[in-house]
Amino acid sequence: MLDVLWSLFLIAASVIATVLLIAWRRPERMHIERRAVIPAAPEAIFAHLVDLKAWDSWSPWAKRDPKALNTYRGPAAGVGAVHRWEGNNDVGTGELEIVEVVPGSRVVMDLRFEKPFVGTNRAEFTLIPVATGTEVRWIMTGPAPLMSRVMDLAMNMDTMIGRDFEAGLAALGQVSAPTK
Repeated sequence: MLDVLWSLFLIAASVIATVLLIAWRRPERMHIERRAVIPAAPEAIFAHLVDLKAWDSWSPWAKRDPKALNTYRGPAAGVGAVHRWEGNNDVGTGELEIVEVVPGSRVVMDLRFEKPFVGTNRAEFTLIPVATGTEVRWIMTGPAPLMSRVMDLAMNMDTMIGRDFEAGLAALGQVSAPTK
């Protein structure tokens, strides 16, 4: 009986060590990026990015928890504007703050998550005029501690968050494109 338990312990320890080694070798920084071309001028899109109250019209997370408690502080738009949310398990609790703005072309934000996980990331929107409108790049970067790299082996964060970015960009296109 002791031999069986010892064998099971060795197998479990080997599996755990292998998972940790694979996760340890993954990048220590997370980078998630999606792009979309929106048939609108950069200024029309930009207005929906720098005014955090306007996010409710296109944010995929606003749709996941329409009853979330949202509070705002700082200026109505631009650098220093802060949006705090307290929502269900799908959206969690945290805040985002606009930390840099280049009118018509770039918005940078700090994201501070409290629930369900604690973490700080940087989000950036870049607007590039193209022949058919504006290419919008939505990028999120941040540290990837060992435990998040282990979790990423089971739940690919690029895929999960990337889907939200794609849905958000599509909705941003709907609210930004001129009506016909």
